[in-house]
Amino acid sequence: MENCRALRIFNENNKIEHRVVDVPASELGAGEVVFKTAYSSVNYKDALAATGTGKIVRKFPLVGGIDAAGTIVSSTDARFKPGDDVICTSYDMGVAHDGGYAGCCRVPADWVVPLPPGLSLFEAMALGTAGYTAGLAIELLELNGMRPSNGKVLVNGATGGVASLAIDMLSARGYAVVAVTGKESERAFLQKIGAAEVIPRQSLEMGTRPLEKALWAAAFDSVGGEQLAWLTRTMQPNGLIASFGNAGGIELKTTVLPFILRGVRLIGVDSAFTPMDLRRKVWQRLGSDLKPRHLGEIAHTITLDDLPGMFKKILKGEARGRAVVRIA
Repeated sequence: MENCRALRIFNENNKIEHRVVDVPASELGAGEVVFKTAYSSVNYKDALAATGTGKIVRKFPLVGGIDAAGTIVSSTDARFKPGDDVICTSYDMGVAHDGGYAGCCRVPADWVVPLPPGLSLFEAMALGTAGYTAGLAIELLELNGMRPSNGKVLVNGATGGVASLAIDMLSARGYAVVAVTGKESERAFLQKIGAAEVIPRQSLEMGTRPLEKALWAAAFDSVGGEQLAWLTRTMQPNGLIASFGNAGGIELKTTVLPFILRGVRLIGVDSAFTPMDLRRKVWQRLGSDLKPRHLGEIAHTITLDDLPGMFKKILKGEARGRAVVRIA
């Protein structure tokens, strides 16, 4: 491979810009594994990075995209060989190392996960970091005792990539899922992918007491801020909260009472640097018992040239589900 068509991010005169260009393969970041990229995906972090809305990128110029899936062309690491289908997500992809928005990727072997049985390369990127985060959150909460018999599970920011996949996975495992969304127009979509109830965000009565009525056995939160604080106050005894986003703010104003009087546990979900043994376990589950039933409804396909428009939709809160980028 001499050149790869790629979406590259530049810092020109202190202004962050992105455009599709041809990148010499020799300029890609270092690594033992080179693979031909079949698909990537679009995450909120990708939109922040490419537009400069968030200070994500740590070196310029850089190929964007924190996710990639494809077929190995060459490897100097004995764990991988040409022809192997693989996944590479998170770590420094699209942040300090060239990412998945390119026809080829060169990455450290320690970042690479073999494509698990039960998933195609397209399905792996329909999941991507979002699906991996949802799967990791479920794994961590189930390790802490989350069970369908415990009660309702709330999913906040329900139409987002992580949240919509979590709804699908949870409902398939028998959980009674309550979806909270600011998009009333998406009620039918959320019900189709498994939400037993849909609550408009505007109708929430958050209250001001340190402890409100106990409602939820578990919660998955991508919003943070005031809504995460409300969740801490409305969990059942021994309730579990997975926190994996901050679309509503990074501040958390609550008290210790939910934690010491109800035994609530707030569990942070870091998908970027998960130990590899746990990472492989979650990906195995994503190809088996956690594989979403409605990927066709949740995911849609775009091209490299469509990325700028998709970044704008994500940052405006207008996106739904998952955008898979066809690279090959």
